[in-house]
Amino acid sequence: MSRPTVPEARETLPLRRRPAALLAVGAARLLVLLPPRRIRRALTLARRGASPATAEEALAARRAVVALSTRCAGEGCLQRSIATALLCRMRGVWPDWCTGVRTGPFRAHAWVEVAGLPIGESHSPGYYHRLMVVPSGDRAGGSRERP
Repeated sequence: MSRPTVPEARETLPLRRRPAALLAVGAARLLVLLPPRRIRRALTLARRGASPATAEEALAARRAVVALSTRCAGEGCLQRSIATALLCRMRGVWPDWCTGVRTGPFRAHAWVEVAGLPIGESHSPGYYHRLMVVPSGDRAGGSRERP
């Protein structure tokens, strides 16, 4: 059984901010076709040298991506989260990029977060069990959440 979703509200993006957002959405569209380990590898390489993003920077990137892409405004959480992270990276920062699941009923999701708080998401922290993470540069370590 599918669950109906309502696309997010989309705002108008100024012309000068569109090229970077379009590039991020296009690159994300290609990356979502890769297997998960390659997505993680590509994002790990992309985040090198970036400073940790603030919540405001990550939210601005997410809004820009949603404004330009119908898929990202709807159920395309993987593409939306990758595009948001890539747009942040173009601005010199990186949020934590996360994928995870919940049970009862099962649902997979991808999102970005800053300081453990999901950015622009309706769910609360801990709602999804994090399975794969590409953290901001302020933390060393692997790509999995540690208990």
